[in-house]
Amino acid sequence: MKSWITGVCFLCCVAMAAAEDRVEFDVRGFGDGASHWRRIKDPNRFIQAEEGQGVYKPTEIREIAANVLLFQRANGGWPKDYDMLAVLTEVQREKVAATREREDTSFDNHNIAPQVEYLARMYTETGEAVYREGAERGIDFILSAQYPNGGWPQWFPKHSGYHSHITFNDGAMMGCMRLMRDVAESKDHLKWVDAVRKERAKDSVQRGVECILKCQIRSHGLLTGWCQQHDRETYEAVPARTFELASNCPGDTTEILQFLMEIEKPDQRIVEAVERGVEWLKSVELHGIVVKRVQAKVVDFEKHQADFDIIVVREQNAPPIWARHYEIDTDRPIFASRDAVKRYELSEISRERRTGTKWYGDWPKKLIGRDYPKWKMRLSEGG
Repeated sequence: MKSWITGVCFLCCVAMAAAEDRVEFDVRGFGDGASHWRRIKDPNRFIQAEEGQGVYKPTEIREIAANVLLFQRANGGWPKDYDMLAVLTEVQREKVAATREREDTSFDNHNIAPQVEYLARMYTETGEAVYREGAERGIDFILSAQYPNGGWPQWFPKHSGYHSHITFNDGAMMGCMRLMRDVAESKDHLKWVDAVRKERAKDSVQRGVECILKCQIRSHGLLTGWCQQHDRETYEAVPARTFELASNCPGDTTEILQFLMEIEKPDQRIVEAVERGVEWLKSVELHGIVVKRVQAKVVDFEKHQADFDIIVVREQNAPPIWARHYEIDTDRPIFASRDAVKRYELSEISRERRTGTKWYGDWPKKLIGRDYPKWKMRLSEGG
């Protein structure tokens, strides 16, 4: 009888392991940090990507979750620009563990919210407390980093200079907003979060929306879009890195508008913010040009290597695209190198920046063509 029970238990364990092997969670949120770690040079990182460094498959959820917990700092946050899916060497794991007490935590490059999300899903799937504890510490970190006015800085707790600005760039603030909204609304993988944290998350989202509305740029008296970063006290658009000038930014504007349109019962201020934001995006569409990548001499820059250049050419039937930055009040596309000098043509900035920043894109395309019309229809139907 004992041997039979042992056998059944063994088969159950095998079945559970097999079932777990078929489970996978969305890992796209880790993509930005992974890309920076593997493609952009930074000698200050505590571990460097090795040539041919392996990657866990999405079904290897325990290995990925182990990385997420390993990289989590004592303060509950995570350092930016590392690959949560990397198959680390023993030496790399030891180096990561040795940095646990550092306060190098940042929301930059879509960081922190994806890690919390992953641990929350792991706890929901396995019921193992270690994942719940990690997710709770991450939630608490996000809540503690939020300014009283509802914004989030790029870095926390150590922020100075532009790192202290309210930051929309690279998913910093909106990643926090989406996660806090999901906590407050008890989404399936977050039902287990306690009532106190859910209430704090609800308040967090309300303050965040207020901050977003106050940051929307007015030009000639009209609401338009948003900058990549805004002053934490005045809400004005402000510059960040030398090549990131204070400007109106379609990419960040699109992400913000998507969030606002997902609010179930928007008040009139939110409706106006969305309508004026979409109107502005439509007004700054660029027609008749395409952006091309052309072969060029290989150059090793400080942060990256490039065997190409980026040029803009005329093409009559080209689909609409948008510039990354528009000059406030004139709506002219603007560009800059690391000298912070404003230019009006991509060809006028350095090749290092032409190849190191995405200066054009179609970020608002789906919002304008699909999501905004659906939103308008929902409002007209009383939804």
